[in-house]
Parts: sequence; structure tokens; C-alpha cells
Amino acid sequence: MDPATMTSLVTVLVFVLILVTLIIKTAVVVPQRSEFVIERLGKYSKTISAGLHILIPFIDKIGYKRSLKEEVMDIPAQSCITRDNVSVTIDGVLYIRVIDPKKSAYGIENYYIAASQLAQTSLRSAIGKIDLDKTFEERETINAAVVLAVDEAAQEWGVKVMRYEIKDITPPNTVMNAMEQQMKAEREKRAEIALSEGDRQSRINRSEGLKQEAMQISEGEKQKRINEAEGRAQEILLVADATAQGLQKVAEVINLPGGTEAMNLKVAEQYIDEFGNLAKENNTMIIPADLANMSGMVATATEIIKNTSTKPTTKKAKPRAKTPAPEAPGSVGGFAVE
Repeated sequence: MDPATMTSLVTVLVFVLILVTLIIKTAVVVPQRSEFVIERLGKYSKTISAGLHILIPFIDKIGYKRSLKEEVMDIPAQSCITRDNVSVTIDGVLYIRVIDPKKSAYGIENYYIAASQLAQTSLRSAIGKIDLDKTFEERETINAAVVLAVDEAAQEWGVKVMRYEIKDITPPNTVMNAMEQQMKAEREKRAEIALSEGDRQSRINRSEGLKQEAMQISEGEKQKRINEAEGRAQEILLVADATAQGLQKVAEVINLPGGTEAMNLKVAEQYIDEFGNLAKENNTMIIPADLANMSGMVATATEIIKNTSTKPTTKKAKPRAKTPAPEAPGSVGGFAVE
């Protein structure tokens, strides 16, 4: 190969290398959800977004590359003092996103470190305002306080703080033991309250049942008494009606021939029956003082029966006059007491 040819080949190779270098230096492809900060001769020129861009070789260069995606920052654990002077160890997670690449590049040297440090100081300040018991209940309040403090400062950095989450709160062992005992006492208290409430409700239910039972029994007793009273009233009315009808019949019969004799006979029979019953039911025998009167009464009754059977006349038989016998000593009303 002659020298002229070699010179031409070298020239072509040099031109190709220069061309490739220019393409590498000038053609820039920006990924999706990213932005590059371009500097021209060391000074900010522009911010390019996703796509293909051509730069001026040796004049323009990519100064900073920024992702517009939300980023997660792990905040190291740190010791914080609560308002009641208890030391707790807290760590968390901070979520941020770059919204202005220019400010993030020139507003602060390293926004990651700045956001992390500010989140830690804001967390210590928020924890110092509440008691230990409230740190577990007020997590949302603490998170909101940290986000507000960091986001206010990050606006100058072109960074937006999305949220902050506390991962873990670790009190000292002594406090943990005390909290466990407190929680145990609270659980036992709630159990006792639940048992007492259950017993109270059970007693109320039983008393309500007894009350309803007593009311129903009283209603039943009331209805029973009403029914019995109505039955007795009906019985009295029926007995009265029957008695009235009987008396009416007796009165009618007495006015008939032989009615008076029949009435006297009935009285004599009842006298004898009652005397016999009186002798059966009492230990002391009561007999008439004059037994002749008894025989005379029986004779009178026999005569009445005989007269009513043999002489059906309208005349009324005259009862024989009986001379009352003198009362013997130790007798009462014609009866002797043995």
C-alpha cells in the first residue's frame, strides 16, 4: 500500500472517530419520568425532559440528572425525649419527589441529607410536645408535623415532601414492663366490667321475667276471683229463686185442704231428726225434761197423718192443747242436761 493510500485511510478513520465523538457528545436521550439539567460553559442553560436532544459539542454538557419519581428515604433511628422526660428510640420513612430539577441542583448541595436531617429534628421537636402514652396514639399528628416542617423548607430545594411514616417506637425496657403491667390491669378491668355488666343484665332480665310472671299470675287470680264471684252470685240468685218458688209452693199448699196438718207433720219430723243429730254430735246428751211431751208430739203427728189419710176435709184439725210441764231442777227451757 502506497503512502497516499495510507494517508487517505487514516484521514477517514480520524473523521469517523470525530463524527462518533460528536454524536456521543451532542445526542442525548432522556428516559421517561426524568429531566436533565444542561450547563453551557459552566452556566445553567436549560432543562431537558424525556426524549432525544442534540447538544453543542464541547460547549453544552449534562450538569445534573434528576428523576421525577417518588423516592423513599430511610430516616435513621434516633433517641427522642417526650414531654414527661422518657427517652424513646424512633425511626421512620420519608417520601419525597423532585418537582423542580433546577432548584434541586442549585438550591442545595444534597437534598437527601438535608431532608433527612430536617426530618429528624422535626421529629424530636414533635415528640417533645407530647407524653409517652400519647406517642402511640398520636402517630398521625406526629407524621403530619414532620411533613409540614420538612415540606416548608424543601420548597426552596425544588422538592415536595409527600408523607412521613413512623416505622417503630421503642421505649426503654423499664417503661415497656410498666406499660405491659398497665395494659394487663386495663384488660382485667375491662373483663371485670364486662362480667359485672353481664351479671347486671342477667339480673335485670330475671327481675323482668319475675315481674311479668307476677303480673300474669295476679291477672289470672283476678279473673279467677271474678269468675268465682260471678258463679257465687249466680248460685245465690238461683238458690233465692228456688227458695222463693219453694216458699210460694208451700204457701199455696198450706192454703189447700190438709196443708196445715202436713206442715205440722213436717215440723215434727224435723224436730225429731234434729234432736237425733244433736245427740250424735255432742258428748253431752240433751233430752226434754218431760218425756211425755215427746210422746205427745209423736201422737199428735200420728193423729195428723191418720186424719189427713182418712178425712180429706177442708176443716183444719185443732191441735190438742198441751199443758207445759213444770221445769225440773237443772233443766233449761224444758230440757234436762246430763
